[in-house]
Amino acid sequence: MSTAPVTVIHSARLLSGGDTVPDSWVRFDGDLVGGRGIGDDWREGLPADAAVTDAAGRWLVPGFIDLHSHGAGGASVEDGEAAIETMLSVHTAHGTTRLVCSLVSAPIESLAQSLASVARVAARDPRVLGAHLEGPFLDHDFRGAHDPGALRTADDAAIDVLLDAAAGTLRQITIAPEHAGAAHAIRRFADAGVVVAVGHTSADYDTALAAFEAGASVLTHAFNGMRGIHHRAPGPVVAAMHADHVTLEIVNDGVHVHPDVVRLAFRGAPGRVALITDAMAATGAADGDYVLGSLGVVVADGVARLRETGSIAGSTLTQDDALRRAVVECGIPFEEAVGALTVTPAAAIGRAHDLGRLDRGFAADAVLLSDELRVEAVWGAGSRLV
Repeated sequence: MSTAPVTVIHSARLLSGGDTVPDSWVRFDGDLVGGRGIGDDWREGLPADAAVTDAAGRWLVPGFIDLHSHGAGGASVEDGEAAIETMLSVHTAHGTTRLVCSLVSAPIESLAQSLASVARVAARDPRVLGAHLEGPFLDHDFRGAHDPGALRTADDAAIDVLLDAAAGTLRQITIAPEHAGAAHAIRRFADAGVVVAVGHTSADYDTALAAFEAGASVLTHAFNGMRGIHHRAPGPVVAAMHADHVTLEIVNDGVHVHPDVVRLAFRGAPGRVALITDAMAATGAADGDYVLGSLGVVVADGVARLRETGSIAGSTLTQDDALRRAVVECGIPFEEAVGALTVTPAAAIGRAHDLGRLDRGFAADAVLLSDELRVEAVWGAGSRLV
């Protein structure tokens, strides 16, 4: 990782916040965007030791934000601090400059230890936004790749342990709202500043909508781990579309959700779709045998499934691939697809004021893309990472 007191990227097609500006430049002063403009005035007042990159007309977009990632490079979040750094290196190479470390269901004591590990990494590495608890307060029938023995209802004692262990770095928790204790848990986590997501749930439309009205604001990997859309029983996805404060997570790997259904989500919730990876340890690694939490996983042709049940077990997706698929396979306009990787996830976790845009005062996170939407350079917190 190289650093410079000042960095300038010029002659770019800048896309930020839905606006495209050709022949643009962006200046990073330390870890923040210090200014932007067009033409050659980036040269004015430039220090002699500044790092300068000629974008040569390529796309320059804000760094990608992943709200839901379990691992990469053979490593899982549960494996500890070194493993988290390993997964970060893989995802950074694919344009992700900030991510939330996701944990699958486990005993409360184990989750507390993992939350403490994430908190320590977050304190030293700005790429880690905090932790996401994808469980253990989930529904058995819609558990997906979660250990059924680890599932439980929520109570104050468990909530206290989790919040204390995270020390302010718990960003999101997924809850099935139909179970005992869930309504109280939603209020407690929301009051503590944690984003509450509905997911791995048997909830119908009304139950999901009530959870959103009570403070939940994300739908975990929409269409997966929940009831589908029926014309007389619309289910959680339509409830999320109806509640205009709710962000719909989408795993756009060509396996979790059909391209036409991805397009439906973008149309049904404009500006509220966040593309996530739900990546597990096999991301950026070879096919073979892996473990997700405590469950055996077989990865073949890049698709991860539980050995015993065949359920989808996360993905091997990276954010740049999600972007390309959105544009090429799903027909999502490029500006909207980039928004689903930047401004939308930033807003979902309350960081719309400093993440997801290349505006003055925002985090100096950027990705340089070729016309084929391949990652050619990455900056995070003002440093050249790739």
